[in-house]
Amino acid sequence: MFGQSMKMAFGAILSNKMRSFLTMLGIIIGVFSLVVLVSLVTSATGSVQAQISEIGSDMLSVNIFTDQGKPIKAADLAEISENEHIGKVAPAGTVYVTAKFERDSADVTVYGTTASYFEIQNLKIAEGRTLRGFDLENHTYVAVVDANVAETLFPGKSAVGKGLSLNGTRFEIVGVLESNDSFSGMMMGWNTVVVPFTTAQRTFSGFGSIRSFYATAASSEDVDAAEAYLREYLTARYGTEDTFNIFNMNILAATMDQVMAVFSLLFGGIAAISLLVGGIGIMNIMLVSVTERTREIGIRKAIGARRSSIMSQFLIEALALSLVGCAIGIALSGLTVLIFNIAARSSEMLSQVSVGLSPTVVIVAVCFSTAIGLLFGLYPANKAAKMRPIDALRYE
Repeated sequence: MFGQSMKMAFGAILSNKMRSFLTMLGIIIGVFSLVVLVSLVTSATGSVQAQISEIGSDMLSVNIFTDQGKPIKAADLAEISENEHIGKVAPAGTVYVTAKFERDSADVTVYGTTASYFEIQNLKIAEGRTLRGFDLENHTYVAVVDANVAETLFPGKSAVGKGLSLNGTRFEIVGVLESNDSFSGMMMGWNTVVVPFTTAQRTFSGFGSIRSFYATAASSEDVDAAEAYLREYLTARYGTEDTFNIFNMNILAATMDQVMAVFSLLFGGIAAISLLVGGIGIMNIMLVSVTERTREIGIRKAIGARRSSIMSQFLIEALALSLVGCAIGIALSGLTVLIFNIAARSSEMLSQVSVGLSPTVVIVAVCFSTAIGLLFGLYPANKAAKMRPIDALRYE
C-alpha cells in the first residue's frame, strides 16, 4: 500500500513538471541560502581561528598610555621575562618613514624590537637572518624587510646585503621576511622594516622609552596567569590600571567565536524564513491538487480506499516536493562552493579561505525540509482524506 501511494504521488508530481518545479523553488532557495551562508560563516570562522593560532593564542599585547615618569626599560622587560608564567618578551616601537634605495623609494613602517619579536609573531625568514643579540648590544644598523619592501626597492634581485636609507640613515638589509597574508601579517601591516630597538632609539625620535611590548605565556595553560602577573606588575608600578592596556589574544578568539555564532544564527534564520515561504507554496499547490483530483478521490473511496491511504498519498506527495527541492538546493550549494573555492585560489585576499559544506548544516536542511513537507502537507492531505465519496463523485 505504501509503495502504491509513493508511485501515485510521484506520478502526480511528474505529470505537472513545471508546476512542481515552481512549487519546489521556495524550498530550493531556502536550502541553498541556509547551506551556503552557514558554510561560508563556518569556514571563515575556521580560517580566522587558524590565523590567530598561527600568531599564538598565548600572546599578550601591552600598551602604556602614560609612564608617569617611570618608563619601562630593557632591564624591566628582562625582569618580566623571568616570571614563571612568562615565556618571551619583546618591545615594539613604531615610526613611519621613507625608505630609499638609489632612485626608488617607499613609505614604510619601522619596528624597533628584539630577536624574540620574530618568534612571538611567528614571522618566518625567506632569505638571510633575523635580528640577533649582538645587534642590540652593539647598536648595529641592520634591518629585516618584508617581501613587499624587497620587491618594491629591489625588483628581481636579492635584497640581502644591500644598503637601505631610512630618513637619511643607512641600514644594511640582513634578512627578508616570507610573504605573510595571515592575521599576523595584517596586524603588522605591509611595507615593514624591522630594526634593533637600541638602534631605533638612537636614530628615530619617539623611541626614548618602551611604550608597548609583546609577551607570550610559558604555556597555553599559563595565559590567564601571565596576564594577571603583567596587570599586577604594571599596577604596582603606576598605581592604576588606567595608564595601560593588556590585550589577550584569547579574548579575540572568543569574541570571533561569538560574532560568527551570531552570524550563523542570523543567516540560518533568514534561510528558515525562505523555507517557511516554500512550505506555504507547497501547501497552496497541494490544496489545488486536492481540488483538481476530487473525483479521483471519490472513485478511490467508492471502491474501498481507506482514509489513511488517501492521506498518506498526499502527505508523500508534499514530502516528495519538499525533499526533491532540498536535494536540488544542496546540489546547487555544492556547485556554488566548488566555484567559490576555484575563484578563491586565484584571489590574494581569499586564498586563505577554503569553504566546505558542513555535514551538520546539510543534515539540518534535510530535517527542516522534511518537517516543512509534513507540516504543510498535513492540512491538504487531511482535507482529501475527510471527503465523503458521494460529494467527491458529484464534484464537477
